Amino acid sequence: MPITLRLALRDWDYMTPLILGDVSSSKLDVKVERIGTLVSHVGKSDTCDAAEMSFSRYTQLRYDGDHSVVGIPNFIMRGFRHRCIITMKDSPITELSQLAGKRIGVTGWRDSGNTWTRAALRREGVQVEDAMWYAGRLTEAHPVVDRLDGFGRPGRIEAAPGERPMVDLLREGQLDAIFTPFMPDGYFANGSPFRQVLADFRSAERRYFDEVGYVPGMHLIGIKAEIVEENPWIIAELSQLIEESQRMWLSKRRKYADTSPWMFDELLKTSLELPANWDENGLAANEKMIADFSAELHAQGILAREMTPLELFPFDTDGSRTTA
Repeated sequence: MPITLRLALRDWDYMTPLILGDVSSSKLDVKVERIGTLVSHVGKSDTCDAAEMSFSRYTQLRYDGDHSVVGIPNFIMRGFRHRCIITMKDSPITELSQLAGKRIGVTGWRDSGNTWTRAALRREGVQVEDAMWYAGRLTEAHPVVDRLDGFGRPGRIEAAPGERPMVDLLREGQLDAIFTPFMPDGYFANGSPFRQVLADFRSAERRYFDEVGYVPGMHLIGIKAEIVEENPWIIAELSQLIEESQRMWLSKRRKYADTSPWMFDELLKTSLELPANWDENGLAANEKMIADFSAELHAQGILAREMTPLELFPFDTDGSRTTA
C-alpha cells in the first residue's frame, strides 16, 4: 500500500500531470495542495508533509541548526531576474548601473528572488550600500506584513513610507524602481505606466547565463525530516515524479503550443539558446548555483557566513546521503 505524502505547491503549470494523476507511483501517493502563499515552516506544519520552500529561508533554517526539514536540490522555481526590475515608462533609467544612488522598492528583503536580483545588480557595480532600499507591499491588494524580516537599517533599508503600496510610490516619484517577482495587475495592458528597466532584458539574461552557467533557483522542495528518517526512499521517488511531470508537460506544451501566439517561438529559442539540461536537478548539476547563492546571502548581510552545498543538502535527489 503506497504511503500518502501531502505536498504543498504553487500553481506551476508543469505540475499538472502530477496533480491529474498522469504521473504516479505504486509506492507514493502524492496529494498536492495548491497554495498561493508558501508554507511558513514545513517542519511545523499540520497540513503538509512536504512543500515548495524559499531557498533563502531554507538556508536560514540550516544555518540556525534547525534540521526539522530536509531540503532536496530539486528547484521547483527557477528564473532570471533582470526582468523583475520595473520602473515608469517615462523614467530615464535604462541600465542597471543607473540604479546607483536611487530609491528601490523590494517586496521582501531576504526573499530568494530579490537576493538574486540584487546579485544581478551587484554584477553591474551597484552594491547594497549604493542605493536606498524600501521593503513593502506591491499593491493595495497585498497585505501589510513585516517585509524587512529583521534586516532593516535606518537610512539604508527601511519599510515603505506609511506602508503604502509601492506602485503608488513609484507613480509619485518616491521610488525610482521596484524589484518584484510578479507584475502588478494591469502591467500587461497597453496603457500600463510601467516597464522593465531593461528594454531587452532577454539579451541581458542570456549574457548572464553565459557568464554564470545557470538559471537561478528560488524555491526548492522541503520534506519533514521525520518522514525522511522513516522512509529515506521518498526523496528519490518524489524527485522522480516531479521530474517526470515536468518532462511530460514540456512534451505536451511543445505539441499544444497554440495557447499563445508566440509560445512556439519561445520554446524553440529556449531549446536552441540554452543547453538541454538547464533545469536539471541534483547536487552536482546545481553545486555552483547553490554556492553562489550562499555567497550572495553572506555578501548582502543576510547570513553571517557562507554555507557549503553539502551543509545545505544532506541528501541528493536520488536519495543518497551527501558528505558534509
